[in-house]
Amino acid sequence: MYELIPVGENTFYINGPVKMGIYRLPDDKVILIDSGNGKETGKKVLKIISGQGWTLETVINTHSHADHSGGNRFLYDRTGCKFYTTRLERAFCEFPLLKPSFLYGGFPAQPLRSKFLLAEASPVHDIAAWELPSAMTILPFKGHSFAMIGVKTPDDVYFLGDSLFSAAIIKKYHVIFIYDVGEYLKTLDAIKALEGKIFIPAHADVAENIRPLAALNRQKVWEIMEIIQDICARPSSFEDILKAVFDHYRLTMDFNQYVLAGSTIKSYLSYLLDRQILQAIFQDNKLLWQHK
Repeated sequence: MYELIPVGENTFYINGPVKMGIYRLPDDKVILIDSGNGKETGKKVLKIISGQGWTLETVINTHSHADHSGGNRFLYDRTGCKFYTTRLERAFCEFPLLKPSFLYGGFPAQPLRSKFLLAEASPVHDIAAWELPSAMTILPFKGHSFAMIGVKTPDDVYFLGDSLFSAAIIKKYHVIFIYDVGEYLKTLDAIKALEGKIFIPAHADVAENIRPLAALNRQKVWEIMEIIQDICARPSSFEDILKAVFDHYRLTMDFNQYVLAGSTIKSYLSYLLDRQILQAIFQDNKLLWQHK
């Protein structure tokens, strides 16, 4: 765990619970791609970088979720390095209470103000204003989060963030967090079209061929949409739909799963409503969803 693995002349990844990328610049300064889920991860990452005789100069956050930006504050305090992400994700890094607030739809109760959802605030810059190293490319991978990005290094290695999840994670959780279903499906299409040497999802095995995993993630999205449509054969409230999905997959509800899976189910409902597959009905002061 937390092993440094080379995948190109200057490209490496750290094999932890969340795979983080490293790109080495000519002067032995490095760019870190994502910072892990907290202070302890930040310590491990910095130890690996220092052990190679490198200096951490920059961190790219693929998105603002706490397991990808949780190490920011520690790394900033220790090194003064600069952080970059997209403008929308930047807001969540600088004001992390936004994340559990938007998931819950109000001020988040104490169980939602934990390290799992709430990273420490960190100063982050707009990546659009940064001059990238030559031949490094930033790719838009919206859907899982508001404005998530991927990174292609000059060694033809792609870091995919949370655009894909492993078969094991999908089998365990089924309802993988998605903010915008339509954009997520576009991201899967874009990933299927990529050509590269190595693909590194944050929560799946490194692969030379990423298309089968993209297809598996797409299959699960369509499966859940079909389940929701079946549930909505009769008018159903959001709570009824969420419970039915959890019962179908034999999942266990807790506060974190309620907001993460619940937010995702609401995104599916929006997708199906916008495409006129479902209709929204207000009845007895309740919002109900029904298949047309």
